Amino acid sequence: MMQTHVVVVGGGAAGMMAALAAREAGASVTLLEPNEKLGRKLYITGKGRCNLTNNTTVEGVLNNVPRNSRFLYSAVTKFPPSQVMEYFEKLGVPLKTERGGRVFPCSDKAADVIDGLFFGLKKAKVTIRRAKVQSLELSETGVTGVILTDGEVIPADAVIVATGGVSYVGTGSTGDGYRLAQEAGHKVVAPRASLVPLVEDGDTCGKMQGLSLKNVTLTLKNQKKKVVFQEQGEMLFTHFGISGPLVLSASAHGDWTKDKYNAIIDLKPALDEAKLEARILRDISEAPNKAFHNFLEGLAPRLMVPVLCEKADIDPDLPVNAMTKGQRRRLMETMKQFIIPISGTRPVNEAIITAGGVKTGEIDPGTMMSKKTPGLFFAGEVIDVDAYTGGFNLQIAWCTGRVAGLSAAAYRKEELA
Repeated sequence: MMQTHVVVVGGGAAGMMAALAAREAGASVTLLEPNEKLGRKLYITGKGRCNLTNNTTVEGVLNNVPRNSRFLYSAVTKFPPSQVMEYFEKLGVPLKTERGGRVFPCSDKAADVIDGLFFGLKKAKVTIRRAKVQSLELSETGVTGVILTDGEVIPADAVIVATGGVSYVGTGSTGDGYRLAQEAGHKVVAPRASLVPLVEDGDTCGKMQGLSLKNVTLTLKNQKKKVVFQEQGEMLFTHFGISGPLVLSASAHGDWTKDKYNAIIDLKPALDEAKLEARILRDISEAPNKAFHNFLEGLAPRLMVPVLCEKADIDPDLPVNAMTKGQRRRLMETMKQFIIPISGTRPVNEAIITAGGVKTGEIDPGTMMSKKTPGLFFAGEVIDVDAYTGGFNLQIAWCTGRVAGLSAAAYRKEELA
């Protein structure tokens, strides 16, 4: 029987997994990547540590996918986190599970994940070429290959597009896959930022630039004051607004094209108002003549003190024993509900993940093959699926990549059988 030839466009997480799976299923595979190195975006995931999946169930993954989770059910079921972890261990990458089920290489080095995949590709004899695809070669029967920017045609029985989104353009995510999909008759949901820092409507955050907060609760409320996100963790003030793990997670919950939001920080989530008031009264009794701004340094980071004075509308030099009950009330409200109006997100090219992409209704969820063009498959971020932080986006890349690879390898064989 003739060997299936699969061309994979894109050497990121989904593309490398697709190439390995197709080769494992007996196809000859050519992996095309314009960058000098494969997996460039993987180097920056998890702050360079590579949070490669989440040690949870299929349902646990899908619960962290805000859009089109049903589309992913089949792929995640076929290659769930437990199997992903086993797969990487076999590639020679020992793993560990941390807080929130986040899975990292024991070495804390993203490079080890990339090396595991790269040497896996080499061992499997996948042909890796540094090349950029200009267009798909199409016929009435479906896709028949790809055309490179230099005009060379690479024939293929099946083509997998795994080019990523448009976030972090420097890593090669230039949106080429959207254009290739549109050539083949697909609709593309306009890409937008997800898992991205938020921009303040004002200048409060800039006054605290560089300040990192730990163990705070961040709540995101829309114009109707409905809570769309609430979680405890870490965040950071920047010159433009707010960033950090909590903020990136919150950003995925907002519809930034249609609504306005307030980010509300509870600086003392472990204390309810009664306990916070008791703490304040105790501190006042211990140093009744302290100036308010000095007193605040026992309650909040120093960089926040001038902003807290301003927001609570209390004179920084006021002796704390002269504070009125109303002033104490304003201080507590400010500390429990530190409000930052948000004007929107940073640009999509600064986002960790792109929301939007090839419309899921036009892709077979069981195989990742196009419903428009036989022999054309999609994997990873180029599809209109994205998830919250915690390793879920890479889990999507691995499982859609694997399903696409196995399906692409079987596609032509079935045709010829």
